[in-house]
Amino acid sequence: MWHITCGDLAADSVRQLLAEGNEVRILRDDLAVGPLADIESPPCKARMAFWEGVWPFGLEPRPDFSGIANDAEWLARLADQPRQVTVWHGDSASEQLMLARVAAALEDSAVPLHEVSCGTGDSRVGARMAVSMHAPDALAALYQPRLVKPARIADLSNQWRAAIEENAAIRRWVDGRFLGEDHSRIDSELLAACGNDWMPLARAMAEVMAHCNGFFATDLFLYWRARELAKRGEILISDVAGVGYSKAQVRRPLG
Repeated sequence: MWHITCGDLAADSVRQLLAEGNEVRILRDDLAVGPLADIESPPCKARMAFWEGVWPFGLEPRPDFSGIANDAEWLARLADQPRQVTVWHGDSASEQLMLARVAAALEDSAVPLHEVSCGTGDSRVGARMAVSMHAPDALAALYQPRLVKPARIADLSNQWRAAIEENAAIRRWVDGRFLGEDHSRIDSELLAACGNDWMPLARAMAEVMAHCNGFFATDLFLYWRARELAKRGEILISDVAGVGYSKAQVRRPLG
């Protein structure tokens, strides 16, 4: 059995529950953000270029973004191998998009798809749960795989194809559907969190995270958006040439 998780933290938790003969496959790409148009077309140049731009210059260790193409190739072969597949997912848009992507890869195939639902069904801050957020005993109690029936596979597959076609900058998961948008909303929220006096950039980013429904806005993603706002002159960052944000200060321009 293949067990598919979104990210290493989820994989570490899931791996402890599995019997011999089961293997975890980690899909690390945060599918909630960035273009998807070529994500199933290796070498996925546009998708890789997006993450190259998000990642701060000089920040080490730098991920091997070729894994994006490797994931696409692995998923393209998934329907031709004999193992059954289980997807672990919670309320993050990334996990739900991963589930939809795997469903599309297995649509019309003979490979059974199972799911382990670890979420609440509510993607709002304060209610949502990702796989990695569960304590080991709670995750063990949730380990009750359910067979995904053909009608649900078809619905998930259609959602995945629609997300690719829309190719939005951001995808939020709301009431079981993906809603695409550009960067204007998240940028406005980040700008609103910045004051006229110097303040820690991390504090402004945390304010956005605390009210970001529909997807998990990560620190690196928000740091990238802050750098883009600084390029446009909408905010000032004290060390815009730096590689991190933990000590960076931010404020709005005067005048």
